[in-house]
Amino acid sequence: MKGTYTVTMGAHGHIEVPESVRERAGLHEGATLVMLETSNGIVLLTRDQLLERVRRELEGLDLVGDLLTERRTAGEHEAA
Repeated sequence: MKGTYTVTMGAHGHIEVPESVRERAGLHEGATLVMLETSNGIVLLTRDQLLERVRRELEGLDLVGDLLTERRTAGEHEAA
């Protein structure tokens, strides 16, 4: 994290991202940002930042294996 910034919400909920942040993040007018409402507060991310965050959180998980195990168990209960 490069710093902490205070921004003010304007008309229609608009906020202005400080110029130094826009430059470092490569943001331009019309850029799409994703706002996450988390238990720790609001997080504003670019799509690439969100993708990286999701990849980090899913790293090492075997979602397909977990789903197959769950389906097999459900099938066994239905057959019984």
